[in-house]
Amino acid sequence: MDYAKNRVGKLAIVSLLLAGVLYFCIWPPVISQPCFTLQTSFNKAIISIGNPRDELETALDRASMAKKTLIIAMVNKAYVEGNKTMLDLFLDSFWLGEDTRSLVNHLLLVTVDQTAFDRCNFLRLHCYRLVTEGVDFGGEKLYLSEEFIKMMWRRTLFLGDVLRRGYSFIFTDTDIMWLRNPFARLSREESEDLQVSTDEFNGDPWSEKNPMNTGFYFVRSNNKTIALFDAWYTMKDNYTYTGMKEQDVLTNMMGNGVFRELGMRVRFLDTLYFSGFCQNNRNFITVTTVHANCCRTIRAKVADLGAVLRDWKRFKGSTGNDRLTVRWSVQIACYHSWR
Repeated sequence: MDYAKNRVGKLAIVSLLLAGVLYFCIWPPVISQPCFTLQTSFNKAIISIGNPRDELETALDRASMAKKTLIIAMVNKAYVEGNKTMLDLFLDSFWLGEDTRSLVNHLLLVTVDQTAFDRCNFLRLHCYRLVTEGVDFGGEKLYLSEEFIKMMWRRTLFLGDVLRRGYSFIFTDTDIMWLRNPFARLSREESEDLQVSTDEFNGDPWSEKNPMNTGFYFVRSNNKTIALFDAWYTMKDNYTYTGMKEQDVLTNMMGNGVFRELGMRVRFLDTLYFSGFCQNNRNFITVTTVHANCCRTIRAKVADLGAVLRDWKRFKGSTGNDRLTVRWSVQIACYHSWR
């Protein structure tokens, strides 16, 4: 009998203890949280390990459209400061262009200094801050200067990283006015690995004798293009190419057969659609982009690209036969920039 009472007593004590534990873990919200903290932290750790994401991956994902495709441009302080800046003109072209406004949602602006990054965020664009230790990319980098060449090579390294992450993209300089949606003129054939603009088009989109311009190109992410960008960046330290800008190095590599060795299909874009100051397209009906190439300073580019947008607005505002009388302005500022 005493044994039975003791057993019942022990069971009662155990029941009370269990009830107390359940009470503290379930009912009081302030006290119950620690009971699940360890499990929650463990679950977060699993999620973090299973889905590694850094700031660049997040920025690429937010800007990308279907098939992991986006538009990338790069700016520094010199392109965002002033009354009317290069970045202002670049963004204005998306607003004034045909079927281009929505493309801003898929533009990733890569900034190489804090001023440019702050301006990008103020404009509520997709922004990424590219940090290069020990290098100041903030001021204007004159064409072919040592600082300019360093910045172009840093750009090449960065864009190779984007390809390795599986993203295809249009890279565009910000001294290019987007007057129409370029995706409508680019080939959708996935077998074409690279489509690149030219300073002057020789009439053959497959001819490697076209003088390419790496200020605007569409590149698909695949093993061939990743290998190209890796090989391209490696040439930076080749004594043969010391002091050469990255575009000239790629042109030399092309001449040495790198596209053929990698099995790449490369299309060179017609200046009838992808125009520039080196070879003007006088046809408002066909022009898609206008590049301030063959121009040396930012001030000159801003002046002449401002004229491009004014001419474009006149064309858009005219009708009938009046459209036939609209002409592009002469790029006087860029002409004098070489003197």
